[in-house]
Amino acid sequence: MKITDANILKKILKSTKYVTIALSMDNKPYLVSLSHGYDEKRNCIYFHCAGKGKKLDYLKSNNIVWGQALLDHGYFEGKCDHLYASVHFSGNITFIEKLDEKRLAIKCMVRQLYKNPETLLPECLDPKELSNLTMGRIDINYITGKKSKEINM
Repeated sequence: MKITDANILKKILKSTKYVTIALSMDNKPYLVSLSHGYDEKRNCIYFHCAGKGKKLDYLKSNNIVWGQALLDHGYFEGKCDHLYASVHFSGNITFIEKLDEKRLAIKCMVRQLYKNPETLLPECLDPKELSNLTMGRIDINYITGKKSKEINM
């Protein structure tokens, strides 16, 4: 069933540990999964990645992406059905250069991905490390979602 409540869509993006994004360059598709942090206030997804490679080649060629976040609850035992909630989104990727935004992005990611984020944050916020880190932001411009009717959110 379609998810129409924006708060549920945001909750899914904040609950998942990774998103999968579809990229395209020269009419050739490419999929990549990214650990991420969702910033509800800015309606964007932060991620970090290696400083070079296929993903960056694609993103520098075409910064428009389509993505998915999935909460997979497995098969519904005794039924011919799957229990899930998913969000699909499109957006544009910008690479982050400013140290202040990198700091904000890392805080967002660490707080979403780790059980005890505050113990890890001092290590992740080292200015020298941050300045060398390749980070991106997906500015979401379209979002939709679906879920099994049995999943309550």
